[in-house]
Amino acid sequence: MGNGQLGRRAGVVTIPDSPFPIHAVEAMSDPLIRVEGLAKRFAGRDGAHATVFENIHFSIEPGEFVCLIGHSGCGKTTILNILAGLEPATDGYVFVGGREISGPSLDRAVIFQSHALMPWLTVMGNVGFAVSSRWRDWDRARVRAHCQKYIDLVTLAGAENKRPAELSGGMKQRVGIARALAIQPKMLLMDEPFSALDALTRGMLQEEALRICAETSQTVFMITHDVDEAILLADRIILMTNAPNAKIAEIVVNTLPRNRNRHDMHRHPHYYRIRNHLIEFLVDRSRAFDEESAASGYDPRHPPLVRPGLAGDSPAPEHSIPARPPTAAKPLVAVVK
Repeated sequence: MGNGQLGRRAGVVTIPDSPFPIHAVEAMSDPLIRVEGLAKRFAGRDGAHATVFENIHFSIEPGEFVCLIGHSGCGKTTILNILAGLEPATDGYVFVGGREISGPSLDRAVIFQSHALMPWLTVMGNVGFAVSSRWRDWDRARVRAHCQKYIDLVTLAGAENKRPAELSGGMKQRVGIARALAIQPKMLLMDEPFSALDALTRGMLQEEALRICAETSQTVFMITHDVDEAILLADRIILMTNAPNAKIAEIVVNTLPRNRNRHDMHRHPHYYRIRNHLIEFLVDRSRAFDEESAASGYDPRHPPLVRPGLAGDSPAPEHSIPARPPTAAKPLVAVVK
């Protein structure tokens, strides 16, 4: 196998002689989430229909962390609510594990902007309520032991008997994360979960989320307005155009190493290439995308997959999707561009 050729072994795609290790990547498999032709329209007082977004197509692989970025009003939260089964789409389909969704499911957990905890229950009680809903035949001791595992995971050991009024904002969000993870969902949906927190707490929880998702191989779909948050957390970043008639303009592959952290990721040569690309899109290209797409032959069913971090580096295969490193039982390979 010569230079530049793709190799496969143990279900893994490799690029031989890569000079710059970027991601551990598994071969393409059936996506966990598949969104096809999603659209949302609302009827106005005059009877006319306003289209918020239309022709939305994307997929999410198992173990992948995907962020969605776009200006306010383009329908980001609506898309998340449709994925959660909390809101119907006007057109299109959402498939989870190959099956079309028809409503809420414990296989899809949601973490909202506010903590959404039940104020009369303790930390253990809030997490336990979700666990008991998932496994109704478990006795109290088994529920408690299972909850403790996830309370420990979000570093809240010792706070099990505190109520939300006794917790800081960051601690409340950790309880929400523990509650969501404790039901072991196939998909974790996060709607700007750290936006209401102060900068220091937000940064700490971002790194906690990175650690927890790495340890659990959790699949995540997250909405954010924070470009640096997306670069820190996401394997891929979906960029949406402005409303009305918003659509996915392109999908940015994050080529920073998966073991990045917020303290030194800005030193990586790919960081500013990716950041500048995202900001340029939000500031300029998102407003004029219709003109750009008309000239480029854009097809919303296949949004362009771009890798701005690799500008000037050797190209990588279009089908390789960066993913969170699999469990230790699976062999890892470094893939670069």
